[in-house]
Amino acid sequence: MPDTHAPQQLEPWQWPEAHWRKLVNQVRAGRAYRPKRWKGGARCAVALSFDSDHETNELRDGGKSIGRMAWGQSGNRVGIPRIRKLLEQHDVKATFYVPAVTALIYPDEQRALVAEGHEIGIHGWIHELNSELPYAAERELMLRSADTLERITGKRAVGLRTPSWDFSPNTLRLEKEFGLAYDSSLMADEDCYELLLDGQPTGVIELPVEWVRDDAVYFMMNRFSSLRPYTPPGDVLDIFRRELDAAYDEGGIFQLTMHPHVIGYRSRIWILDEIIRHARSHPGVWFATHAEVIDWAKRHAA
Repeated sequence: MPDTHAPQQLEPWQWPEAHWRKLVNQVRAGRAYRPKRWKGGARCAVALSFDSDHETNELRDGGKSIGRMAWGQSGNRVGIPRIRKLLEQHDVKATFYVPAVTALIYPDEQRALVAEGHEIGIHGWIHELNSELPYAAERELMLRSADTLERITGKRAVGLRTPSWDFSPNTLRLEKEFGLAYDSSLMADEDCYELLLDGQPTGVIELPVEWVRDDAVYFMMNRFSSLRPYTPPGDVLDIFRRELDAAYDEGGIFQLTMHPHVIGYRSRIWILDEIIRHARSHPGVWFATHAEVIDWAKRHAA
């Protein structure tokens, strides 16, 4: 693990240049991977993803709230069935990032998704925060999570999204060690790019996320804190649609992150329906899993 401790506990404005450069250069964006055209000559790639956190949102902080775990269970009972039905209606494949504990609670959910052609990606063990883990624990949990998903689904995951997009100084090193093809946790660009570790190429490609393209930031609720939904669903659709249109104009990727226990409600699931319909209204749009986008970008980058 790189030594990123501030020398003699100095204030940031007192740090020597070598120290802040070490921090900045731990993980950086390298070569861009935007192809001239997407599969089938498409102008834009649309990559839909769902983080199936379910009960682990409560469990990961040591929480025992039955109410919040019931909210997580709604992701399985209500959210996933609606999402599966909608994706089937539109013949769209997506990527589901699944904590291993979620997969153990709901193995049939994961098997059904794989049977329908969707991708399952690694999303931690119990939605733990990587930056709080020592190296050995992060390594063991990443490997255990990958093994658990493979045992349940019959497929080895090729990509990882860190829980809460929390990326430690060791995460990329471990992704490279375990031979993962891609990560989807960082946001240095809007197109795919290779991740650099201490200035060196890793071969791990980033499919970047962004908070503006995440349903949770607009809709999450915790009655024991100041966290309250603040954005009407129609406004969220407008934000997502503008992101999609701009990605189409630029010939890039429209990547969207959603959560079954957030987007799956009657008053919100229509957003996903409208986004798919709007994308299909454009000529030359390719819907793909995150793994498919990464594979195409690596093989056809300009």
